[in-house]
Amino acid sequence: MNKINKHLLLAIPLVFTILFITTLSAQADQGDILARVRAISIQPDVSAGGTLGTLGTGVKNAVVPELDFVYMVRPNIGLDLILATSRHQVTSNAGTLGGVNVLPPTLLLQYYFNAAGKIRPYVGAGLNYTLFYNNGLHAGDTPVSIKNSSFGPAIQAGVDVQVAHNLFVNADIKKIWMRTDAYAGGASLGSLKIDPLIVGIGVGMRF
Repeated sequence: MNKINKHLLLAIPLVFTILFITTLSAQADQGDILARVRAISIQPDVSAGGTLGTLGTGVKNAVVPELDFVYMVRPNIGLDLILATSRHQVTSNAGTLGGVNVLPPTLLLQYYFNAAGKIRPYVGAGLNYTLFYNNGLHAGDTPVSIKNSSFGPAIQAGVDVQVAHNLFVNADIKKIWMRTDAYAGGASLGSLKIDPLIVGIGVGMRF
């Protein structure tokens, strides 16, 4: 793990501590629920080890829909569950290795600035669980198997802009850390860190 990732991992408990302290003086809300739908661009930041690194393995971008649901536990504190799935083509210097589906449900603790205003920026930090499925990877005629799941941190920043009483537009950016290990014919091909940057825009409603 590089130094930047280590620093981010160390920062997450600090963010949660600050957010918890902030809630101690916050007025209780009525348990509002925010539901958003976004179009997102998933832009992997790939690093590969072992044979995968030697082959120059990469993962292509994808554009897919995304849903998220936020439960407001305080006027400026929310719990956000993010749901989306995507299929990515994996490439190498020798050509395309095939495709694999990725399902990374992510839970974040969010802090909202200007909680009572029409423009509400927010930041969040949390954890993702990534499931890799429908694996179609291969090296020549040899199927490539991969580790099916991983856990990793996630961070987020965004803004809601109210356009009607319970309707708003949203822009959001996230960084998620995910990885897998690949094998062919029982031999290890190395690790693959995907670590995508996810940029999205969409609409939401408050219930």
